[in-house]
Amino acid sequence: MKIRKASREDLGVLLAIYNYEVINGTATFDLRPKSQEEWNRWFDAHQDRHRPLIVAEREGHVAGYASLSSYREKEAYRCTAELSVYVAPDDRRCGVATALMEEILKLAKKDETLHTVVSVITSGNEVSRRLHERFGFTFCGTIRDVGIKFGQYLSIDQYRLSVGKNIIV
Repeated sequence: MKIRKASREDLGVLLAIYNYEVINGTATFDLRPKSQEEWNRWFDAHQDRHRPLIVAEREGHVAGYASLSSYREKEAYRCTAELSVYVAPDDRRCGVATALMEEILKLAKKDETLHTVVSVITSGNEVSRRLHERFGFTFCGTIRDVGIKFGQYLSIDQYRLSVGKNIIV
């Protein structure tokens, strides 16, 4: 498996991976598939070295991606990033998420502007919970019934990881 920085040429595959989850899963609370235009803007927002976007290639194809995104649009959150990891359905249970998580957290720990990485996981997603806990994330709490998808209320679990920089200014 090869982990590398995402390129614009990867966008179609990344969009397909994400939109599969929009249509079929609860890892995202988006209710309608993203357009190519929306995805281009999302990609552009991840061209800053502080908000990386990486992909995993497995057996000659892009199998998944991980990103660090701005956590909320308030200036006080500038030292916090939100982690996302998505894997194509046919590539799950092959170590893709683990490889992506290892690399994106290495990048986070090298980033002198980051203090905290957070993840928001749909309650009941045991695979994601175990993955995060394996990498040292701690559970911070559940917000119950905050979304509705597929005719049911969904809750979210919040996790955090300190990446060790004390950057109070």
